[in-house]
Amino acid sequence: MTKSEMMNIVYNQLAVDYNCKPDDFTKGGVIFTIAEKQNGRREMPFITPRLEIITMGRSSIVNVSKNIMPYVKRMFKGKSSYDILTSKIVYGVNSYYLPDVENIKIIENKLYEFKLIESDIQSLYKYEQFHNALQYDDESKRPEVLAAVAYDGSKITGIACASSDSNTMWQIGVDVLPEYRGTGIAVKLVNMLTVETLNRGVVPYYTTDCSNVNSQKVAIKSGYVPAWSHCFKTRLPIVYR
Repeated sequence: MTKSEMMNIVYNQLAVDYNCKPDDFTKGGVIFTIAEKQNGRREMPFITPRLEIITMGRSSIVNVSKNIMPYVKRMFKGKSSYDILTSKIVYGVNSYYLPDVENIKIIENKLYEFKLIESDIQSLYKYEQFHNALQYDDESKRPEVLAAVAYDGSKITGIACASSDSNTMWQIGVDVLPEYRGTGIAVKLVNMLTVETLNRGVVPYYTTDCSNVNSQKVAIKSGYVPAWSHCFKTRLPIVYR
């Protein structure tokens, strides 16, 4: 998959999610769109009233429920993307990462054994220490479709999973037992899963809290680069809740 092909997939998917046009992400300024639950969107919670903001640097898409659009436009009138994402009603801004498809390489780790699993992934639910990788939900609308597992002998030490958020984009999460962290397991698992996902013609992506520096380092070391920021929490006036 080339970078151009990957970004075309991403722009089209995010356009469905935020009810805008794919080329809106490469324009400048702030673009307001009505929040609608469209077919093909990533299977994420659709909470109303909705105010979500996404930016790839050049423009910001402000996706808003119709009934609060006038309020939000007044609040953000004349504001830059930076002003909006640092305003008093916005918090919970997370970074999202995409693979550097032109430079990503397979990472080796000979200290442990690693395996790919793509059937009966829910059998891993019996291991309860991997909540950043597994959903522990038999009825999830975005099920785990591919897993990478690390072993120290017969002991599972780390798990990374790709969840099918949509037909075109899979989200990768990873977790490693505390006593095995810092040994390169997370980097190997994420890299392994990323390469396999790309080989299947699907775009993998990775996200982490802006305060989780260790997770951000895992993304970079695994072959990812920052791609967009997303505000998923806002302090709307109580009248709109």
